[in-house]
Amino acid sequence: MDNRSQPLTTENDMKLLFPRLVVLTLSAASLSAGAALKPTDLFGEPAQAPSLERAIITAVADRTITIDDKTKWVNVRHFEVIRFVSNGREFTWYFDGVAQPRPFDLSQIAPAGFVGHSVTVYVAPSERDFPG
Repeated sequence: MDNRSQPLTTENDMKLLFPRLVVLTLSAASLSAGAALKPTDLFGEPAQAPSLERAIITAVADRTITIDDKTKWVNVRHFEVIRFVSNGREFTWYFDGVAQPRPFDLSQIAPAGFVGHSVTVYVAPSERDFPG
C-alpha cells in the first residue's frame, strides 16, 4: 500500500485547525463587543453640542419636561431630544437607543440625585422608525 495516497493524520488535523481558530476568534470578538454595551446604551445618550467628530446636533432640545413630586411617568419618542428639569437641576437626553425599549426608570439615565422618586419613561416609535 502506498502511503502517499492517504494524507497523514497530522495533515488532516492541521486542515481543521485553521477554521476552528477563525471561529474561536470571531466568537471572542463578538462576546467582547457585547460586554462593552452598557444598559443605558439601549436608552440613548446624553445630548451633546456638535463637534468635528459629531455632526448630529443633539444639544437643542425638542421639548422640556418638568419633573415634580407628582410625576409618575413621562412619554417620549424615539430620536427625540428631551430636556428634563427638576428642583433647579436639568439634563438633556437624546433617545436614540433601541426603538421601543421596555419602560425604564428615569434614574437609570439621570444624574445621581436628580429625582427622589420613581419616574417611568415610556419610549414610543417615531416617524423615522417607519420609513416610506
